[in-house]
Amino acid sequence: MSATGASWYDVLGVEPGASTEEIRAAWRSGIADLDPTERRFRLLNQAAEVLLDPARRAEHDAALAQEEPQHDEPAEPAAVVPAADAPVAKPAESASRLPLVPGWALVVLAVLAVLSVGAATLVWAQPNERVVASASGGNEIEESAEQARAVAERAVGPVLSYDYRSFEESTAAARSYMTTAYQEDYDKLVAALEPNLEEVQPVVEVEVVDSAVVRTSGDRVDVLVFVNRPTLRKGMDEPEIYKDQVTLRMVREDGQWLVGDLSTNQLQE
Repeated sequence: MSATGASWYDVLGVEPGASTEEIRAAWRSGIADLDPTERRFRLLNQAAEVLLDPARRAEHDAALAQEEPQHDEPAEPAAVVPAADAPVAKPAESASRLPLVPGWALVVLAVLAVLSVGAATLVWAQPNERVVASASGGNEIEESAEQARAVAERAVGPVLSYDYRSFEESTAAARSYMTTAYQEDYDKLVAALEPNLEEVQPVVEVEVVDSAVVRTSGDRVDVLVFVNRPTLRKGMDEPEIYKDQVTLRMVREDGQWLVGDLSTNQLQE
């Protein structure tokens, strides 16, 4: 954010001294009724991605501390952050914005520049279901969605991470979290990675920052997860850390939640 603009706290509508739980609650509440294609949805995610990361929040707070008020009202920020009630036009996508691609494809692109993987946009076809109280008084939809979110947080690490030294074990762990249909797509990328493992020597890890349910529909729940993805390759002394928004489509099969699809949008610093 610009030193002369509105802060990420303003975007989420919380005070600078807000706790992590208050920030998380504001983020989840803010995106609950928005379509993922809306610009405000992406803006709220950017705000939460910064404020839920202690290091990035500290940098943001330091920048705010250096500001000197010049106007009664905040100046227009360089990042063009709209007010919550301001109409937002839908501009053409910038050439610098990375497209949504399957998560495993993004890992391939990050690790093996020689591979060319087509982009795919996650389709949001179903409306967002409201939490409905059951006859027994329990919030069944909410409880089911929270179960799916918990599994998504556990699954995103194995699905997106691997180590060339234990590649078979890494990919076997990933498959255990996937539906049979999604395993077929995943195996295509595994086959593309294998010939280059010794040359590139990739080690990809995933650290979950936070998550939220963004869509529910029966036995399908879409979960948005913020992750840091340290990636180490041959010749590197320190890993390069990618920051991603990962959307996992969780599908309930035979009584358990599994990953039925996955797409990733890499965040820009």
